[in-house]
Amino acid sequence: MIDKLEMFIALATERHFGRAAEACGVTQPSLSSAIRQLEDQLGVQLVFRGSRFQGLTPEGQRVLDWARRIVGDMRALRDEMRTVHSGLSGNLRIGVIPTALPMVADLTTPFTERHPNMRVTILSRTSVEILAGIDNLELDAGITYLDNEPLGRVATVPLYTEFYRFLCAATSPLATRGRITWSELAAEPLCLLTSDMQNRRIVNTHLADAGARVAATVESNSTIALIAHVKSGRWSSVVPMKLAQMFTGSGDVVAIPLVEPEAEHLVGLITAKRDPQTPVLQALMDEAARINR
Repeated sequence: MIDKLEMFIALATERHFGRAAEACGVTQPSLSSAIRQLEDQLGVQLVFRGSRFQGLTPEGQRVLDWARRIVGDMRALRDEMRTVHSGLSGNLRIGVIPTALPMVADLTTPFTERHPNMRVTILSRTSVEILAGIDNLELDAGITYLDNEPLGRVATVPLYTEFYRFLCAATSPLATRGRITWSELAAEPLCLLTSDMQNRRIVNTHLADAGARVAATVESNSTIALIAHVKSGRWSSVVPMKLAQMFTGSGDVVAIPLVEPEAEHLVGLITAKRDPQTPVLQALMDEAARINR
């Protein structure tokens, strides 16, 4: 039953029989057969069928919610039993918003030192992708904003408060300023993150509140691309303080506090809400709590 539920979750995630079969490491006929057997066992149709996947039935959507809970609990049970014999081990998948990548080592370094049999995979994801990944059991945890957009049913641990900096080349006329207001950015050629990033939505909100109408001439989902454009001397950007601190030591870029207002947003660790929590995720949450002390 658990294997069939895992295949059903994969199908709901991939929305394609072939890709779901590949994700599960089985043939497409085997996956299709497992879904039909699951339907027979539950006595309901789970999938609208045609020449291709056409979505879940209402009953299928309800079964999906149960499947995620059951499979998640089974994985938690396996983790706990493995921990009893050998301590914490395995692979931990963490989705991280791009602007938080500069601090993720503050969490993963002491965590892996404390638990040397753990491996960590860090994946750059948007806040929406992180929530979906945790919901779909593709991610174990995420680092994202806690106070800007709804998170749903997750457990949270604050990590740090994000402040914002105006980042410009050292040759910019503004490079010697002690501070810059959000409203002054209207006159600047900006490169910013793409609109699917929550950081961009935060920046847009503060710009709008300050009455600044800004059209970014360069957009990217990569913070490295933004930094590269700032270094060219033609563009400036708005980035979190922790990200700015990684690049200001060379002297070719300058980070200036943004004020009126001095905006701040909380970033933290999120995991699926489960009681009891898995030993691995509880250990990760405990490590996150140490950072925030």
